[in-house]
Amino acid sequence: MLHTDADLAQVLHTGPFHLALRAALAVRGLPLQRVQHHLAGRGVKVGVTSLSYWQQGARRPQRAESLRAVRALEEVLGLPDRSLLRLLDDADAREAERPAGRSYRSLVEASGAVERLITGLESPVDGGLHTVGHQERVRVGAHRELVGRDSQQVVRAHRDGVDRYLAIHHGDPGCDPSRVRVRAAENCRTGRVRWDAETGVLVAELLFDARLRAGETYLFGYGFEDGTAGPSSEYVRGFSFAGGQYVLQVRFDEHALPVRCRRFSRTSAGAARSARGDLTLSGQHRTVHLVEQGVRPGILGIDWDWA
Repeated sequence: MLHTDADLAQVLHTGPFHLALRAALAVRGLPLQRVQHHLAGRGVKVGVTSLSYWQQGARRPQRAESLRAVRALEEVLGLPDRSLLRLLDDADAREAERPAGRSYRSLVEASGAVERLITGLESPVDGGLHTVGHQERVRVGAHRELVGRDSQQVVRAHRDGVDRYLAIHHGDPGCDPSRVRVRAAENCRTGRVRWDAETGVLVAELLFDARLRAGETYLFGYGFEDGTAGPSSEYVRGFSFAGGQYVLQVRFDEHALPVRCRRFSRTSAGAARSARGDLTLSGQHRTVHLVEQGVRPGILGIDWDWA
């Protein structure tokens, strides 16, 4: 559960709204009846039942008087201006944008295979989790191939009972997913693994050591050993939901160094690349990296040119 000011600051950044409200109430130690009294003192009338529904995620404030109550809640709970309202705005934007291009169909060219594999594992797209932080290390080998990648990820549950995460690996052209090895590194173990040979997509179920309650965080590590495809020229990560920090590092073999590396972003798989910037390859360690503090829906990646 969320009990500290640091926890509250994090969930105010990542959302969702109901978890942020619940965290604020817990950290401030205010029962709902007392909150209702404070709101009434500011001329705002809202029922305890409505407040309870808001913090459970059963309902979301949408009407003008409800949004006025949320603004007053920020004052009562001593929260930064518009910190709760911003989370409602972000949620509305995601719902409005998702049909137009925020699903896996727009984020991944092999979207059909990804959706079929996820459906086969009987899991929703978000899995009941929001990513708080993700550090990813990619290794490119002496033959310019994607050798493998390692991830350390921190997630927060937004509903009770979540006990697994679905990790997706999309290999380069020529990848044989049946030969890709899944490695559960820490605080998880490998469950079911499914792949699509035609697209080179693999989905691995990572089982947690605990069943999470809404608001709880979990740190786990995992990786994929590939090396089955031809030369690699980029690495991308798609995000269907906003929130959290993402760090990507690409390490090259000393016998296969690129002549140029760049970071980029895209709003969808078919969109033009934007926010491009050159990355300098470090000498001794032969790495480049990017850091994104507040991920937005879309695609982030690094590409490179060979001589």
